[in-house]
Amino acid sequence: MPASIDLKRVAPKGVVIGVEFPRGYVADEHGLPLHPKSLRTLDERVAEAVNLAQALDIDVVHSEGVNLSKITPATLLGGGVVERVAALVKEQKIEVVFVDAPLSPRQQRELEVQLACKVVDRTGVILDIFGARARTRAGQLQVEVAQLVYQQSRLVRLWSHLERQRGGMGKTGGPGERQLEIDKRLLKTRLAKVRGELREVEQTRGLQRMARQKADVPTVALVGYTNAGKSTLFNKLVDAGTLMADALFATLDPLMRRMELPGGLDVVLVDTVGFISDLPHELVEAFKATLEEVVMADLLLHVHDISSLEMDAQNADVKSVLGQIGAADKRVIHVYNKLDKAPDALVPRDGVAVSAVTGQGVGDLLEAIRNRLQADWETVKVNVPASDGRRLAWLHAHGDVTEQHLDGETWTLVVKLRAADLAAWKQMA
Repeated sequence: MPASIDLKRVAPKGVVIGVEFPRGYVADEHGLPLHPKSLRTLDERVAEAVNLAQALDIDVVHSEGVNLSKITPATLLGGGVVERVAALVKEQKIEVVFVDAPLSPRQQRELEVQLACKVVDRTGVILDIFGARARTRAGQLQVEVAQLVYQQSRLVRLWSHLERQRGGMGKTGGPGERQLEIDKRLLKTRLAKVRGELREVEQTRGLQRMARQKADVPTVALVGYTNAGKSTLFNKLVDAGTLMADALFATLDPLMRRMELPGGLDVVLVDTVGFISDLPHELVEAFKATLEEVVMADLLLHVHDISSLEMDAQNADVKSVLGQIGAADKRVIHVYNKLDKAPDALVPRDGVAVSAVTGQGVGDLLEAIRNRLQADWETVKVNVPASDGRRLAWLHAHGDVTEQHLDGETWTLVVKLRAADLAAWKQMA
């Protein structure tokens, strides 16, 4: 069976083509993803596509943006663009052309014929980047599921040159079976096996999540556009020593650490995969278990790169993905990161400005997290005999004690408690 697209095996010289779709374009006859008008300019989208290509170690020798007046069904791109790129491929000995748009199998096949080189689309590139970044077994399984689903529609392209085989016996399916049909069956079998293994991983994560919920430990999940500095901020908050890299999708597998907020409140902090515009639906589906940590979190920290000129567009993309996975209505703190790179930036009033590198503003963020998690807690004033160590310890373990003083043999405490804990305290009193 053909292997998944592996751009690291090809010579690194490549061309990147960004695409501006015609006004009002929704989808072509192949049912490709929707293409709403982006908040980014074409140049900005081309720059991001170049970053994606470079994340796979491709040496981008040429990039350009193309405004399409109409969709060419066979190649997506117009004939003039194809001829110009073909000439460049021949002259520069280019071996891969990255079209930053979803291509149908037919379009990808026809472009490869006319350009005489490998052609990849946005979905294929992002899948390969995710594959290169996966470290845990769960991450590798999720990427493989997405890649297998993507490959299913492309087998016809990979094997269209083969004639019918001679007759066979047993599992080959009998005389005259095409190689394509054999590979489809092998791929289907592999996909079922990987999905079964992934379900086992999801069940384990579900049990772990239930244990956290039973222990009343709130979960705080970091979300944001890829390369917004989430992992650096995660490290600064919990000193976890995880990977910090100025690279797309540096974090793929969810990382979790338990930490204590000011006042003694324990939380589980989760660092998740970075989002990106037009995130392939294969990945959204395959990473359902990972993204579920976002859906089930008590609070989201939406990390923005305040130094980026594309911050508004990236914000819209993240909100779009949150909507896709059912997390649009979660409680959110907007964290405006990389203040060290943009010290004079205007910070929106709805968030907290930080520099994960220098630590500036991190104390304010921790306070904001505590205040938001405790927004629906009730503040009570209680008197407890100094000799009642059991109840004093319970208050400190289950609540946030903001004031306490000893008057003779009695402790007076001001403590914030969840509704359930307040009811339990009244039963103990």
